[in-house]
Amino acid sequence: MTIYVINPNSSQLITDGIDRAVDPMRSAAPVPIEARTLAEGPPGIETQAHVDGVVAPMLAHCAALEENASAFVVACYSDPGLAALREQSNHPVLGIAEASILTAMTLGQRFGIISILSTSIPRHMRYLGAMGVMDRLAGDHPLELGVAELADETRTFERLKSVGAHLRDTARADVAILGCAGMTAFRTDLETHLGIPVVEPCQAATAMAIGRVALQKTR
Repeated sequence: MTIYVINPNSSQLITDGIDRAVDPMRSAAPVPIEARTLAEGPPGIETQAHVDGVVAPMLAHCAALEENASAFVVACYSDPGLAALREQSNHPVLGIAEASILTAMTLGQRFGIISILSTSIPRHMRYLGAMGVMDRLAGDHPLELGVAELADETRTFERLKSVGAHLRDTARADVAILGCAGMTAFRTDLETHLGIPVVEPCQAATAMAIGRVALQKTR
């Protein structure tokens, strides 16, 4: 049995980053954790059309893994197909956006989201509204870097520091969320720089998946 962390885009670089981010959790997990790439996905999920387009292939991908799965993690900050996968699977299904928001609300009163692009923010607002947590949102500010551009670590971290500081000092966020699975490498350094908790969504969702699998063993 395995916790499958599904990257719905086709970037193996992103999947490798997710795998490194969750690696320290493997010693605490009651089952193996495997990060997987959806080959049919776009190189980065940056639009609503991208979000909608990966749902069917992701459901098919996960259906083929169902028999050996303990849980699924949807590793895209738009949580594509989350409700559909929960309907399809008999196992726990966690989305990294939902998990990161729930985690952030245990770490502080007001959370800020660091998005990749300003065009991502309307999707996030719809999701936050549906979750009923808008009163806990300090702000959602973009790096204005696409998924592929996140590979430039120096430029990305400079933008993360600038946007994170604005969320902390101007929007008064006391927790920051990295709003893309492509930002996994920066959590520790950004948290040290900002002096507030920084939530990496893939870690947050994987931690919840581990907890759900462990909870099932108490039945």
